[in-house]
Amino acid sequence: MISRQIFNFVKSKIPKLSSTELIALKSGNTSLDRQILQGKVSLPKQFKFENKFPANKFNELFKTFDGSKIYPNDNNNYWVDYLAKNKYFSFLINEDYGGIKLSVNELSNMLTKIASLDPALGVVAMVPNSLGPGELLTHYGTEEQKNKYLPGLADGTYVPCFGLTGPNNGSDATGNIDEGEIVLINNKPMIKVTLNKRYITLAPVANLMGIAFNLKDPNNILNKEGITVALVERSHDGLIQDTHHNPLNAGFPNGTIKGSFLIDPSQVIGGEKNIGHGWKMLMECLSAGRGISLPATANASSKCAAFGTLNYVKVREQFKMPLANMQAIQEKVNNIFFNTWIIQSSVALTNTILDNKNSPAVISAIMKQQTTERGREVLKDAMDIYGGAAICVGYNNFLEKFYRAAPIGITVEGANILTRSLIIFGQGLNKSHPYIFPILDSVLNNDNKSFNKEFSNIVRHSLNLYYQTFNLSNLLPFVPKLLEKQIIDFAALTNFVALKGGLLKRDQILSGTMADIFSNLYLALSVEYYHKQNGASKKLTDYIIERLLNNNQVLINEVIDNLGPEKYLLCHLKNKTVSRSYYNETQIFKEILNNSNIHDEIKKNIHIDNNILGDMERINKLDKSTPEYIELKNKIINVDEYNNAN
Repeated sequence: MISRQIFNFVKSKIPKLSSTELIALKSGNTSLDRQILQGKVSLPKQFKFENKFPANKFNELFKTFDGSKIYPNDNNNYWVDYLAKNKYFSFLINEDYGGIKLSVNELSNMLTKIASLDPALGVVAMVPNSLGPGELLTHYGTEEQKNKYLPGLADGTYVPCFGLTGPNNGSDATGNIDEGEIVLINNKPMIKVTLNKRYITLAPVANLMGIAFNLKDPNNILNKEGITVALVERSHDGLIQDTHHNPLNAGFPNGTIKGSFLIDPSQVIGGEKNIGHGWKMLMECLSAGRGISLPATANASSKCAAFGTLNYVKVREQFKMPLANMQAIQEKVNNIFFNTWIIQSSVALTNTILDNKNSPAVISAIMKQQTTERGREVLKDAMDIYGGAAICVGYNNFLEKFYRAAPIGITVEGANILTRSLIIFGQGLNKSHPYIFPILDSVLNNDNKSFNKEFSNIVRHSLNLYYQTFNLSNLLPFVPKLLEKQIIDFAALTNFVALKGGLLKRDQILSGTMADIFSNLYLALSVEYYHKQNGASKKLTDYIIERLLNNNQVLINEVIDNLGPEKYLLCHLKNKTVSRSYYNETQIFKEILNNSNIHDEIKKNIHIDNNILGDMERINKLDKSTPEYIELKNKIINVDEYNNAN
């Protein structure tokens, strides 16, 4: 009787979940996200990999790229064709089909360097190696489909894109998606589709489209319905690709897919049996775009900004002194390196997790939101330092192309406001928690026996974590807060917040704040992992982790203050935060300025040859009294000038 009452109480707390939400929860797996919510983390070993893509071919791209606009252009889409024909679109495709299947680490490194050369070129290289026809065919295609399309995708015969979003479905991807209907044509089942898709990257130049739509079968012809993913070629009768968008003049192809036409059920990826399984397929493949491609873009822009800014402040003088001597500048540089180091560290850890055959949806969401947001902060601070040169287009402006592209990464693959407020902790609580989804599943299946078992597990888990929070760092204010202790605190706090049940969907400020704490813990673990692998600077590592933990303590205090009566059980988790030490800030800047190991790590996987970044590095190796130094300095501090229009 008592267990049934508990069952009914829990059932009343569980939010209504749509079929798409349930599919998302069941897709992918967990990794450090689950360990964080268990209260104990074990970092993975570094993944060992060998580069497969020929170095000479990769270097040739950087030698030959002329900086011309990728799209629209007057060169017959030369650079899209160059990447396609040189197998840059084949990195997810197995060698059996002519691809060059790379490790996640190599793929990420390559995408980072290409994006550092030109963000638009990076986007073109990323999309075919992310969610799209290549990955979907590899995982779900029939043998006939694989044999037909994968070799052409690998050798550049096909340029792919994937159409999901439209005027009425953006971040809510399946909310009001395009529709299809199963009809009989000459007694043969066919699918009649009506498309109006927008924001589709590569659509203007693609000749193989993956399309997602909600398929209906009102006449029970096949007795199959739901989100479905199919392939159509550019020549398909009724398909329209005649308009493009212009995302902030960033210069990459992005546009529309429209039309009303018929397709054969055999064009569904995986064939007729996969009708209605499209959302599951998309959710299981989404980790590449969120976890690899967009973080690689943020990594490229942040590294270029950090590298260029550090070298610039040594050369540029104001008030008869180098900018590097001014504390106001030092503060900004510290912020730039704080966020850049976090981005490159989290990219390294996530790549290792993914290379170990994991597909953690929550970590991918953290990576998408955190790296793009922090990348924008890096660019903002770098623009402030670079001043007038940052707002004038020309050879010396190494920031403008990244600054223009930054909002795009924040918007795509699920806007960050949604990712932070609803997905990272909101869905992550159900996905990553060791016991909540099993409880949810038992309630949905009305399985009282399984419920009793899982409920007992979560009670023991919660009590054990709560007991562990009574430690010296919480009870005595002078004992430093360690990362391991804050992970326990957060895991215990999570169990209290989870009592809100379905109300969390509405309490999006709370969910977003918990997402920030969750993310910061993952990022702190990333920085710790990166230092164990590279050992560049213990001082910078400690500074970053302490700063993340201090920020988290502010947020933990805030969350507890906004809870109900349960907050009185959590008073011991509220701790004073540590005021920033101005002296320590100056010492961290000296570490950044003088530690060559830091410079070497920042320089990894960015293009600095024959450009302003290379000039900035070279000048700081010259004697200031030489004519070469003076000439190069004038070149660096110069801003391009253009003839006035007549």
